[in-house]
This record gives sequence, structure tokens and C-alpha cells, in this order.
Amino acid sequence: MKIPRPLPEHLGFAGFTIQEALDAGVTPVRLRHRSLAAPSRGIRQPLNEVAPVLSEQVRPFTLITEFSAASHATAFSLWSFPGFHPGHDEPGIHISRPDTVAIPRRTGVVGHRGQFFADEIVSMHGLLVTSRTRTWLDCARRMSIDELTVVADHLVRLPRPDFEGRTKPYATLDELADMLDRHKGTPGIQKARLALEQARIGADSAPETRLRLALESAGLPEPELNIPAVLSDDVVRQPDLAYPQFLVAVEYDGDGHSETAQIVKDIAREEDFVRAGWTLVRLSKRHMANGARSAVAKVRTALINHGWSPN
Repeated sequence: MKIPRPLPEHLGFAGFTIQEALDAGVTPVRLRHRSLAAPSRGIRQPLNEVAPVLSEQVRPFTLITEFSAASHATAFSLWSFPGFHPGHDEPGIHISRPDTVAIPRRTGVVGHRGQFFADEIVSMHGLLVTSRTRTWLDCARRMSIDELTVVADHLVRLPRPDFEGRTKPYATLDELADMLDRHKGTPGIQKARLALEQARIGADSAPETRLRLALESAGLPEPELNIPAVLSDDVVRQPDLAYPQFLVAVEYDGDGHSETAQIVKDIAREEDFVRAGWTLVRLSKRHMANGARSAVAKVRTALINHGWSPN
């Protein structure tokens, strides 16, 4: 079998438009070679052993459709949002256009139209995509209130500059509220409003937000999130959730807590709390099953033992 002429380097591993290829000197014959797939009209995709990353798959679809940007479930994935979006694994790239032009219609695309303010479309390394806050609102129609809260907590949490290389949150509560005020009547906006009421600054992960919501839904007091707990003159810990007035702290142990070095640290942390008269409730993924009933029971018991009285 005749080996096809190599494509230009910038086209060799990702999807591209036919016009991009022609502009780079690729011949029409080469564009018809069976080593290239045609995921949609006017687009070609090299049949590589390793599939291109999502942004590379999406880029040609936004290029070939004027006035368009990746949105909805596709933008949700591009921004690496936490939370469960029911449509995240469905086929089709979600593309939005202003409501002044026709809805995108082509193979491989789920088209949308809407009103967009200038700051609601941003560039992600050259790829046009709806902003984080606009994506949060666009996804509200299909997501649950609690999962929208997971995303809102992710957006407003204060970053840790030493680990994340940024000093500002992705959004503020006021910016999320402003997004809702801009688009009154948008499908799902009532769920988004309720999620915004539940959102809190301080959760470091989706499990922490789900745990907080489960505790509050069960009638337990609202915990404080990632606040310093002064245990002695020289020991300060920062639990995931805390009830300082009852000397109860709650930690959610993710997968990394099974490593030997982390186990040693976790034991030392628990000993620090015990010496200071606190109870440290340690929870894991298994405690979150069945509506987090096991997690709620453990925290409720600790609170009652420290003087909390249910209404």
C-alpha cells in the first residue's frame, strides 16, 4: 500500500478544516486518502492510534461554523468542571451561536443559539468557548441543584497559590448572580438560583461539597469550611469541615490517603485533635453511598457527644 505524503506538522495529529489544509499546501487528493476520517462536512481527522484531546477535536468545528463557540456539555468538559452532568458522555460536540444567526446544523454537532455578552465567550488557547460562568448557567437545565452547587463551589473557592499558580477564584458569588440576572428566563435558571443560594466559599473538592449538602439536608448544623483550628500554642490544623463550637472536625479522605506516607500524616493529625479535646470524624467514599447516610450518622453522633442537641 502506498504510504501517503505526511501532513504538515500542525495538522498531523488533530482535526482540521479542509480550508486549513489547502492553505497549508495539502492537495485535494491527499485529503481524500483513507488515512483521514471525515467527522463532518469540510473537516478531516487523522486516524491516529491515540485520539486527540478534546480541544483538538472541537477546534475545527468552531472554525468552520462562523460566529460559534464550544458550549454546554462540551465546555463543561473543556473547563474540567467537577460535578455530574447527565450529557457529558453523549456523542456530539456542543456549539453555540448568537440568536441573530442560524442554529448550527451539521454531523457531529449539537447546536444551540442564545444571547451572548462580550465577556461570555473567551479564548482557551485559541479555541473559542463559553466562559466558566456562562457554561455553569447553560448546563443548569440538565443538572441537579446539588451538582450545580458542586460546580459553583469549585468556581468561587479561593485557590492555593503555591499549588495552583493563581491567586483569584475563577468567579465570585456576585459574578454568578450577575450571570443569572443577565439571562432571566433561561431554562434551568431557577435551579441555578437555588444552587447559588447553597454555594459556599471554602470547599476544596466536589466530595466536600456533597458532604456539606448531605449534612445540612439531614438537619445538622452548617459546618465551617477549611478554617484554621488552633489546637495548641504551636499546632494549627485545617480540617475540611468543622464545628468549632462543638470541637468536631470532619475530614474526607480521598484515594491519596491510602498511601503509606499519607497514612502516617493522617494518624498524627488525628492525635493532634484528640489531645486538644476534639473529635475528628474521618470519612471516605464508602460513607457517601446511599445518600451519605453513613457519613451523616457518624457526624451526628460526634456532634451529640459534644453537646449538640437536635431540634
